Amino acid sequence: MVEIIFLGTSCMQPTKKRNHPSFMLSYKTENILFDCGENVQRQMRLTGIKPAKVTRLLISHWHGDHVFGIPGLMSSMGADQFAKKLYIYGPKGSKKYLEHMFKSFSANDIIPYEVKEVSSGVFFENEDFQLVAEPLKHSADCVGFSFIEKERLRINVAKAKKLKLEGPILGKLQAGKDVTHDGKKIKSEDVTYQVERKKISYVADTLPCNGANKLAKDADLLISEGTHLSDIKEKTKKYMHLTIKDAALIASENNAKRLILTHISPRYKSTSEIIAEARDYFDETIVAEDFMKVIV
Repeated sequence: MVEIIFLGTSCMQPTKKRNHPSFMLSYKTENILFDCGENVQRQMRLTGIKPAKVTRLLISHWHGDHVFGIPGLMSSMGADQFAKKLYIYGPKGSKKYLEHMFKSFSANDIIPYEVKEVSSGVFFENEDFQLVAEPLKHSADCVGFSFIEKERLRINVAKAKKLKLEGPILGKLQAGKDVTHDGKKIKSEDVTYQVERKKISYVADTLPCNGANKLAKDADLLISEGTHLSDIKEKTKKYMHLTIKDAALIASENNAKRLILTHISPRYKSTSEIIAEARDYFDETIVAEDFMKVIV
């Protein structure tokens, strides 16, 4: 099970209801923070999340609304006795930007961290999931991300109970290994079934591009910026963002199952027009709100 909580859903300027961009994806022991706008650590406190729970930080690009919360977050992680290393991933220039950020104030007792600059393809993998980056087309170097859960086997409880299987044997069967129990050979395929992988993608600030299409392709959930309605599309294009229509078409044309729009302009006091425009092109669309939780 993957849980996502939105910590900020506005764009350049926060509003009374929307903080700067950020959301957290939780999976097993991982808590992956996507972007880190100003005041994100307070948003986390309001939801009961301790900053020290963050295991990885994924930065789409280094515009201020996506990164101004990093120093405060890392300082709070240190105050919370974070005892590991924070892994930070971002586009070209991320190491330099972070170094300059910490030179701008007396950065004592900053937690251990490691920065990896990413551009495209798999940049992290373990036995449970992959993290993938794709380049986007924005006014600064920008990447989007996919979290891709690996396919896995699950025990058919009824069949296992009928065969009186329990303990370590179940672990071996779930790992795809055949076993011998009470003198009888039991094949893994006889008591397990395949669980399909989940793909959750994040398309940050961008114009429509191939990278956005790759991220959206067959996604179970696409989280995408959708800054403006199409009536001011020339302004949206000038600042290299997606309109609501753009985001909905990316979802529709790439077989995504669900779309959640974020990075909403402060000009919109209601989401009704946003939903209406998006659903003209992709029915399974909702608009993110701060503190909204989603299970995938």
